[in-house]
Amino acid sequence: MAKGKESQKLIANNKKAYHDFFIDETYECGIALHGTEVKSMRMGKCSIKEAFIRIEDGEVFVYGMHVSPYEKGNIFNKDPLRVKKLLLHKYEINKLLGKIKEKGYTLVPLQVYFKDGKVKVEIGLARGKKLYDKREAIAKKDQRREAEKEFKVRNL
Repeated sequence: MAKGKESQKLIANNKKAYHDFFIDETYECGIALHGTEVKSMRMGKCSIKEAFIRIEDGEVFVYGMHVSPYEKGNIFNKDPLRVKKLLLHKYEINKLLGKIKEKGYTLVPLQVYFKDGKVKVEIGLARGKKLYDKREAIAKKDQRREAEKEFKVRNL
């Protein structure tokens, strides 16, 4: 494939993370999967709504990521909610570990996608939003929607 032309196919998106957190930085990482899990992901059967990420013993793991069992996988299927290892460089893990130790930071998966035939997970370094922040975001979204609606009506 030509340089600069990367094919990406979105598998799962975590819109809830953007609602519940301020995302400060994002990282792209690989994920250790078994064959039937990859086949299931090719069919788009993956959910990261309730997923979260922890760093243990210098390794990064994602918990609560649901990969539906592959229909034709029989005995080779793994537990849909098993803990999966994320693949990052050591210096990235150390950087994230330092940031997480700061008050209020956490790691959340933002999206899962195929990039050049490999499954990638985009994770975000996030700070939790307070209730008033969420209300503010909803109010801004409503204002923008109203403005777009008015603009459409005027230009008809």
